Amino acid sequence: MKIGFIGLGIMGSRMAANLQKGGHTLIVHNRTRDKAEPLLFKGAAWAGSPAAVAAQAEIVFTMLAPTQAVTNAALGPDGLLSTLEPGRLWVDCSTVNPSFSREMAEHARTHGLRFLDAPVTGSRSQAEQAALLFLVGGAGDDLAACRPLLELMGTRITHCGGPGMGASLKIVINQLLGTGMAAFAEALVLGESLGLARAALFEALLGGPVTAPFLQFKRERIEQGNYEPADFPLRWLQKDLHLAAVSAHESGAAMPLLNAAKELNRLAIRDGHGDEDFAAIYSYLAGHREVR
Repeated sequence: MKIGFIGLGIMGSRMAANLQKGGHTLIVHNRTRDKAEPLLFKGAAWAGSPAAVAAQAEIVFTMLAPTQAVTNAALGPDGLLSTLEPGRLWVDCSTVNPSFSREMAEHARTHGLRFLDAPVTGSRSQAEQAALLFLVGGAGDDLAACRPLLELMGTRITHCGGPGMGASLKIVINQLLGTGMAAFAEALVLGESLGLARAALFEALLGGPVTAPFLQFKRERIEQGNYEPADFPLRWLQKDLHLAAVSAHESGAAMPLLNAAKELNRLAIRDGHGDEDFAAIYSYLAGHREVR
């Protein structure tokens, strides 16, 4: 199958590579061509614009940030909707707010196209290992049509409902990711300020029932103070928390913890941690501890 893939960042490049390993022909585009070179070396074709990708593809995947990048790729002067053949499927794997995803679904419909929102959860290594979780919104028939492709990139696929519902669950998950990381970092800083050894804190907190499993994977980064290269940069988590705040405003949900985590991340990004892994929020908090 001829597959178009637009957006070759940390996750997209690895997802596209797994489609290529599955024996499919790739037509790729990225804002900067250098990120496409490993795929091109293995036989992928370069297209100079999203429209050029869609003109050659049977299905198009997008994996972009922020929402404006998705808008440009879909609706811009060289957007994919202008050339993708009616009846074809556009699968947007970007993390966007649900109302935006439903808007893109409607644009696709008016062009005679099918649409799925299919954001993913997982790390850089899980993307490499084709072990992602896909959260899918859209028609069941459309999901069935592209399921074999999703299975080349992930191990679990959850159909969340109609258009925008995959995006909804992804926002919920990342809201919990951001607030959970901030709370854990605060707990470590508090424990250390009380004289507890960091090793003892890790053993007690990570070995008990009160912490999320993902925090196990942040222990080594925090112990070594090594936050680059990032599995998930803090600035991208902050983007997702902003989308969660927008969604909360639209739906009327009260989110005081979300807003506190957003402000904490904003300060850490201003302090130079934006491109580091989001576990670097610990480094920011530890660096601003008062000495008494």
